[in-house]
Amino acid sequence: MSIFRDRVSVADDIASHAGFTKEYIKAGQFTLMTYQKFNRHSGSISIYIEGDGQAWETRHKLSNDPTPLNPVALRLAAVDPAENIAYMARPGQYPLEGSSWCDSKYWSGSRFAPELINAFNMAIDILKKKSQARYVGLVGYSGGGAIAVLVAARRHDVITLRTVAGNLDPKVFCNYHHVSQLEGSMDPMDVARKVARIPQRHFIGSKDLVVPFAEIESFVSMEGDKTNTRITMVDGVSHNDGWCRHWRKLLLLRLGTINSPY
Repeated sequence: MSIFRDRVSVADDIASHAGFTKEYIKAGQFTLMTYQKFNRHSGSISIYIEGDGQAWETRHKLSNDPTPLNPVALRLAAVDPAENIAYMARPGQYPLEGSSWCDSKYWSGSRFAPELINAFNMAIDILKKKSQARYVGLVGYSGGGAIAVLVAARRHDVITLRTVAGNLDPKVFCNYHHVSQLEGSMDPMDVARKVARIPQRHFIGSKDLVVPFAEIESFVSMEGDKTNTRITMVDGVSHNDGWCRHWRKLLLLRLGTINSPY
């Protein structure tokens, strides 16, 4: 069995045990893999957006297959007790056999490109209609956090926003890791003031060596939260490990609200 097939099997097993069904959604130029579980018409749908996955083989070599080795966002979705949940993979992850090839720039410098954000917005419309929900709650892990923010800025039906180890200030992230800036991407910092009205919480692990706390702090400060009331640091958790055992309790935490001055 190939390494790719192993990754697909792992995700399918997680989804199956949690009662999800698999569906590919064509949105713009992208075909996005989703898992869905709609139990009843509860008025809202929780949508989880995956991280960057295996975007790089080494520090200097881009991967041919960004399918995640450890699909953290899927694992979180699987333990969420909400009635209506959907998980969305990123472009290039879990590719559908026979589908058009996805340019690797979409897990590199253009990972938050305008056309990609448009595609997620379109796919969320499809999921929302299918679940007959009126409102959307977004959860983004790592790079999926940036996508959640950028999508939320375009919508008027997002009632909750959560990020987990989110890449919310890519300039700080790239400087921290001494890598090139994401020239083909939109910047969540540019829409921070626009999404400030949404109740939200941003989680970061105390042992996260990938996303620096300063990145999350920079984002909420731009929103107008100068005292970091919207940030929760989770003790003992790294970027990839430890989130699932805390997630149900973290979902119960009050979402931060501020009176945006903008």
